[in-house]
Amino acid sequence: MTSQDSIGAAVARLSQALATGVPCAPVRDLIGTDDLPAAYAVQQGLVEARLAAGATVVGRKIGATSEAVQRQLGVDQPDFGYLLDEMDVSAGAAEGGEPISMRPLLQPRVEGEVAFVLAKDIDPADEADITIALVRDAVEVALPALEIVDSRIADWAIGFTDTVADNASSGLFVVGQEGRSLDDLEPVDVTMSLTINGEERSSGNGAACLGDPLEALRWLAVQAYRFGDPLRAGHLILSGALGPFVPFAPGDRVVATISGFAPLSVTFKE
Repeated sequence: MTSQDSIGAAVARLSQALATGVPCAPVRDLIGTDDLPAAYAVQQGLVEARLAAGATVVGRKIGATSEAVQRQLGVDQPDFGYLLDEMDVSAGAAEGGEPISMRPLLQPRVEGEVAFVLAKDIDPADEADITIALVRDAVEVALPALEIVDSRIADWAIGFTDTVADNASSGLFVVGQEGRSLDDLEPVDVTMSLTINGEERSSGNGAACLGDPLEALRWLAVQAYRFGDPLRAGHLILSGALGPFVPFAPGDRVVATISGFAPLSVTFKE
């Protein structure tokens, strides 16, 4: 088992990278390559520090849901992290919205996703009750989303425990304002095209996200239940990439077109 001193050292290393904007060495030298409880303990330490500084939890994200992203990251399974209010830059997608500052980011990439807003807690009496039907019934609306993933670890040289510890390589997120009921939209059937300055750089579909974005939501609900922190009504859930993530630069205009939704468009500044 990883010692509390090693977990604390990993939290300190990642926290310093976040505070200074200087990427750090991987933390797997501190927590190992397969101690997932230790990796999530580091993640919890990072999140708790941000909460103590005034942030609030607004939802969760699922990472590494598509085979394309798993290949990019060199991992073979999904993970999850927390969404905080300070990560929400959706105002930049509103009509007349200001460009999104890249100042908080170190090594950003962008990906198109389906997001869900929950109308109900997903906290049944037994884990076996967490079915596709249960999570579907808990969804209020689906939304188009852009996730700006980031890594505090230099050159994205990460293993699985590194990305878990680093809050699932979270950065910022953008969600559209007009949602769709699941009575009117089947997430598995959506297609996604992401362009940067008019050139398509990524594409995919709902089936690329663990076979179905609702299956990704079910997977997350099970993990959250096991960790004793179930998904709650009002939470926003980023269900995972529908295609590969891609780098971008200041001045770029990024547009995600996900079928069933209006295009989601943002620009970035230094």
